Amino acid sequence: MRVWLTSDGIGLDSADDHVLDLLLGGRRVWSFRPSENAEREKGEWWVAWPRELIKHLDGTADLAVRDASGEILVEAALRFGAGDGDGDGAGDVDAAGDRDRAAVLEDADGHPLAIDYDGRLVRTFESRGADQLVALMDALGVVVGALGRCGVDAFPAYGTLLGAVRQGHVIGHDNDADVGYVSRHTHPADVILESFRLQRDLHHQGLEISRYSGAAFKVSVDTGGGAAVGLDVFAGFFQGGRLILMGEIDTPFERSWVLPLGEVELEDRRFPAPAEPEHLLESMYGPSWRVPDPTFRFRTPESGRRRLDGWFRGTRSYRNLWDRRYSTSAGHGPWNREPHRLARFVHRKEAPGTTIIDVGCGRGQDAVWLANRGHRVVGLDFSPNGFAHLSRRAHAEGWSVDFHAMNLLETRHVLSWGARIALTDSPRAMVARHVLDATTERGRHGLWRLAAMTLAGGGRLYAEFMTTGEPGTPVEYADGLVHDLDPDAVEAGVNAFGGRVVVRRFRDVRGYELPSHPVPGSPPSRVCRMVVEWPA
Repeated sequence: MRVWLTSDGIGLDSADDHVLDLLLGGRRVWSFRPSENAEREKGEWWVAWPRELIKHLDGTADLAVRDASGEILVEAALRFGAGDGDGDGAGDVDAAGDRDRAAVLEDADGHPLAIDYDGRLVRTFESRGADQLVALMDALGVVVGALGRCGVDAFPAYGTLLGAVRQGHVIGHDNDADVGYVSRHTHPADVILESFRLQRDLHHQGLEISRYSGAAFKVSVDTGGGAAVGLDVFAGFFQGGRLILMGEIDTPFERSWVLPLGEVELEDRRFPAPAEPEHLLESMYGPSWRVPDPTFRFRTPESGRRRLDGWFRGTRSYRNLWDRRYSTSAGHGPWNREPHRLARFVHRKEAPGTTIIDVGCGRGQDAVWLANRGHRVVGLDFSPNGFAHLSRRAHAEGWSVDFHAMNLLETRHVLSWGARIALTDSPRAMVARHVLDATTERGRHGLWRLAAMTLAGGGRLYAEFMTTGEPGTPVEYADGLVHDLDPDAVEAGVNAFGGRVVVRRFRDVRGYELPSHPVPGSPPSRVCRMVVEWPA
């Protein structure tokens, strides 16, 4: 195969179905399949540079492409960005060898990053030191043991189990650890109740929990190394001769292939494992599970996805999209430190000392800006990656702002936060910038309920959302993060929860801050700003 590298991407003379690795400075930073990633152009095949690569590289990059045998197919030096921190675009290094600083793909703390199968920048195991693997194994032991004390037989799952069975080590291109268990229950409602009981029990054992769905959550373990280690815990159960295991498995299965549990070795430690793990791995990764494939992507059949969504994931709508958008935010603050116009408007309207609840606070710059201008601010968002950086800074510098994870799709979250905020002994206001258009009808009901609980007596909700300039003609947005709404329908929802719209204005999107851009050819879109009051 002939391969070449240019400022446009990776050129190939064929688009065969095999895995190629992109190396930066000799380190793998991305794996791809020409059959899936290449596009035909003027008789040649091209794989465009990944968006995250273009966005983050700055300087001269020593690049190479290798095949599965380890043979280097091409090497070249390309300049990305302008050498000044703006990694945006690539070009050739000139003939005189004018090389600026070496481009690196790292997070804010200098940790090497790679691009995963979903286009996200992640820290993989192949770039982590031995001490970090020890911490990971310690955390895995803690979580498996804690679940055992809660009455369920847990075991390493997905890529963690795959690495153990295939080679006795974690998979180099993997970036997280997973734990599974098979419930004794057979009805989804009972599985959900058990999962929430496990969450409470683990919390009582001193572990920090964040929930993904009705049958999956993340456990954060402090192993003493400074940074907590996170492990995903997935519930499974048998129903009608099938094994259902969050988040991807719904397949015919024999109970004896799982229980009673056996053992497997991982990084020189022994962990519980399914009795015959090969069957589970084939269900997860297909018959070629023994062959390493960094490009592998779970492809749950549509019928199984709908079933799992209906049973367990109704509280997770759009979460993956927002997690992906904020996947690199935990290590650094927002690129744009200026507040949005809605935040400035709220500051002008609300007196100093007002408690402002920023629902859907995103990366948190509006919340911090308002706090530094005399307001007490609570930032809420169901994707905590976004505000992680500013939350740490706020705590360290004593800013008058607190950030928390909150899900409008979970009634218990809405009710508990509504009660908590309602006890605040100060005037209150709420901001919801592009929340209504980034959630479901259930989520909008959650926002109205939260506002009704916390703003009764004259408090105001300030909201902005996308709407179309041509009623009845929907606008399509490129990344699927938002969708346009009918302002009349929004106002009807407000009225149903006791609110009264006192301001309703429209703004042309030209020159205005947008959360997402319409695809070319879409009808004109506008931003609707509403101010809502809840009388006593």
